[in-house]
Amino acid sequence: RSPPKGCIHHTDRGSQYCSHDYQKILRQNGFKVSMSGKGNCYDNAAVETFFKTIKAELIWRRSWETRRQAEMAIFEYINGFYNSRRRHSALGWKSPVAFERKVA
Repeated sequence: RSPPKGCIHHTDRGSQYCSHDYQKILRQNGFKVSMSGKGNCYDNAAVETFFKTIKAELIWRRSWETRRQAEMAIFEYINGFYNSRRRHSALGWKSPVAFERKVA
């Protein structure tokens, strides 16, 4: 699936998100960049929860020899598990894919 042009990419003000290269890639792919207010940790709670989850369920449990291996593992986690099979309490214990199909 391809996000529509103008889709908003909202993050905190972490250095990785503020980097010129990261910002350039977002803009090249048609994203609007949005960042939380300085010192406001609740501004982006849903995304912060996602990052906490992926770190706990994948990142902190493994190590990779190459960046490419890590990228593939993250891609597989998001597309092969998190979106398609992992149940979310906020979605009535459905996966995001199942929830999206139900409401579409």
